[in-house]
Order: sequence, then C-alpha cells, then structure tokens
Amino acid sequence: MKIASLVVKAKAEHFPELKEALRAIPGVELHGESAETGRLIVTVEDGEGYSVTDSILAVNLSKHVLSITLAYEYTDEGLELQEA
Repeated sequence: MKIASLVVKAKAEHFPELKEALRAIPGVELHGESAETGRLIVTVEDGEGYSVTDSILAVNLSKHVLSITLAYEYTDEGLELQEA
C-alpha cells in the first residue's frame, strides 16, 4: 500500500472545476479546502492498474493547479518481517 497527502494550490474561483477533475483521477480523494488561502487537501492511494506516482502527476498537470506540495507519504513496501 502506498498513500500520499497533497496540498494543492489554486485560485478559489476554479475550485468547482478543479475538484471535478481531481475526483476523476484514480485514487484521489478530497478532504478539505480553504478559499481564503486557495488550498485543497487531497490524498492519493494506489490501486489496481495505477500508481500513486501516476495519480500525483495527473493532479499536478490538472488545469488550474498552480502548485502542489507533498505533505505526507507512506508505503508498507519492504516492511516484511525479517528473522533475527
């Protein structure tokens, strides 16, 4: 499992169109917004047939996105139990 949290910067007047576009990206979920600061909080989770990296790139390339900041990233890959 891989998951990432993003802060997406955009102009508030573009929020409705941008939120619709973000919801269409696999693994993307919207969690909050601030029209005053022009920020949306988004999580991206991997799934069958797509990766977190692909979805983050799609968010970044979405129309009206001014910038994104990776706030948090988690992966459980490589956490298999190892015998001592």
